[in-house]
Amino acid sequence: MNASTQNVKQLVSAEEWQLRVDLAACYRLVAHYGWSDLVFTHITARIPGPEHHFLINPYGLMFDEITASSLVKIDMQCNKVIDSPYPVNPAGFVIHSAVHEAREDIVCVMHTHTRAGVGVSAQKNGILPISQQSTFVLGSLAYHNYEGVAFREEEKPRLQAALGTANFLMLRNHGLLVCGKTIADAFLSMYTFESTCQIQIAAQAGGGELTQVNPKIVEGVGLAMKVQTGGLGGTFVWPSLIRKLDKLDPTYKD
Repeated sequence: MNASTQNVKQLVSAEEWQLRVDLAACYRLVAHYGWSDLVFTHITARIPGPEHHFLINPYGLMFDEITASSLVKIDMQCNKVIDSPYPVNPAGFVIHSAVHEAREDIVCVMHTHTRAGVGVSAQKNGILPISQQSTFVLGSLAYHNYEGVAFREEEKPRLQAALGTANFLMLRNHGLLVCGKTIADAFLSMYTFESTCQIQIAAQAGGGELTQVNPKIVEGVGLAMKVQTGGLGGTFVWPSLIRKLDKLDPTYKD
């Protein structure tokens, strides 16, 4: 453990440190699965407490470089709460702050610009009910129209209204966003969202007529997901992902 890691760990609670480790793991997993866009997207996590403080990536680091100690602690206005040598991206926090502000139930907000995600976001009909994965997304999906690069505060109310109580948000012509009550929930949701888009693009590339899932199945998807994960949501798969990551590179814990 290097000195900077030791210093950050001494400055924060044990609960915050674990959140940092999990969020750093999430960044590394996003890089591992090929969902990153160089340094240009973000995953944020709200730190428990009344202060409304958040953890965000140090702007300029690749996702496979991020560690628990390098994550930057900011307030709702994107000001640093703990001194850090790394910059943050206020424009990148606009979308995330809009979600965190409107959804007190949410801990983690995850946003990607993958080719499959952006590709489906450009399709007029959005997510099609053509796969088992898509049914999980359609059970809690919303759309937000593209308004240009999302750095304007005035866009936030419209994004919040579009999201409502949904946990999956397709940003038209832009990408994918998920929110979760835990980092593990957000990761599993993004895995499902991304898989849905990849499957849709692959199915459409086949050129044949697509078979759609019965709408009644989509209506019962909440119960199906609980059965699939033993009622644990993302927590069911998170330990196995951490084991995978520890084998690949455990430095995310630094």
